[in-house]
Amino acid sequence: MGGEDSTPRKQAFPQSQMKYKFKILLLIVLTNLLTFYIFTGNNSYSNFQNPISRISGGGACDSAAAALILKLNATIDELAASRSEISQLRKQLKSSHSQTEELINELSQLNAAVERAAAASDRPTTAATKSTFDNLLADVSDEAKFAVGPHKLPLGYNPRMGSDEIYFSVGGGCLNHKEDLEKYMSYQVGGECPVDDSLSQTLMLMGCEPLPRRRCHPKSPANYVEPNPLPKSLWATPPDTSIIWDPYTCKNYTCLTNRRKTPGIYDCKDCFELDGREKTRWLYDNGGLDYGIDQVLEMKPRGTIRIGLDIGGGSGSFAARMRERNVTIVTTSMNFDGPFNSFISSRGLISMHVSVSQRFPFFENTLDIVHSMHVLSNWIPDTMLEFTLYDIYRVLRPGGLFWLDRFFCFGSQLNSTYVPMFDRVGFRKLRWNTGMKVDRGLDKNEWYFSALLEKPMT
Repeated sequence: MGGEDSTPRKQAFPQSQMKYKFKILLLIVLTNLLTFYIFTGNNSYSNFQNPISRISGGGACDSAAAALILKLNATIDELAASRSEISQLRKQLKSSHSQTEELINELSQLNAAVERAAAASDRPTTAATKSTFDNLLADVSDEAKFAVGPHKLPLGYNPRMGSDEIYFSVGGGCLNHKEDLEKYMSYQVGGECPVDDSLSQTLMLMGCEPLPRRRCHPKSPANYVEPNPLPKSLWATPPDTSIIWDPYTCKNYTCLTNRRKTPGIYDCKDCFELDGREKTRWLYDNGGLDYGIDQVLEMKPRGTIRIGLDIGGGSGSFAARMRERNVTIVTTSMNFDGPFNSFISSRGLISMHVSVSQRFPFFENTLDIVHSMHVLSNWIPDTMLEFTLYDIYRVLRPGGLFWLDRFFCFGSQLNSTYVPMFDRVGFRKLRWNTGMKVDRGLDKNEWYFSALLEKPMT
């Protein structure tokens, strides 16, 4: 009996072994298929979602093989999801790498700029800077180079200046107009300067301001006589022999005073007639556009308005009125076909031949009052005007006054452009008056506004 019992067990063992070998073989085949799929398939995520890519169970497999197929299919799904995440991470890493490279490049450029700046501060003058400046001076005369170019300091490097060279202060526009600069610098050294007022003012208005210094003597008036003493000189027309008339259409003061009767457009047409409208300017306050000097001075404690500036002051009458009240005013003016600066000086007043484009040559927080009539108007580009207003703010002391006298503009500009501009600068309004200019017709929509503004104390 024992022999009969052992026979079936010997037959069952090979059958069980065959099933086990079949499972191993199936596992190897499926693993190879999976490996081949992963490493040879397309990188796109859609291939992992294709049902054909999944392994289907056959009827020949038993339940254990079916369970194994399910696990393999689940593994394929997980691998597909992982591969998609890896693809996204790879894109993010690529983007981060690109941004990192850009940042490293910018940092390298910044570091190079810092090194260049540090090197420049250690050296008196870099070769590149010198070469660039030499190129700008290449086409001008030796005299122009002497007047514009650098000069070695006799005592060598000066740590306060940060250089062993010194430059004249010359407007950058000079080298943009080399032909005119060449004419201006053409003279005999030590001789008489050419009478070239028109050329010099043209250069100034083109940005060549300040002009280069010259090594020549200005022409002197023939038969010059001593000026009138103060206070008589304030309202007396000087003698014709006090100036050089060569640059001007008129050759005497009588011609200038008669311009008011002559057709044509002239700068400050009646400024030289001191017995006319000039005599009564700023003496009366009409409560509108025209402010009186005494009313303005009363806005501050007595005696605290002492020094100031009149921008584009014509023949200097505003400064003369202030001088009568013990206030010293510097008047800036140009000589547009008239000896404005010479006339101002002959009255015993201080004139400065500078345009409205130049930075005011005063230190910050120093002046008690700044005045301007007609010159500051809408003919000045908005950005340039705003810079000028900030410069006025700069030179005024805290509590100082800015008297804007008859600013011309169009009605469309008043509230849209100029009111916001003055607000941005930061003045405090003490007075603000507007009035329509009607002499050319209401349809022109032309306006004036006058303002008395104060720089805040804090």
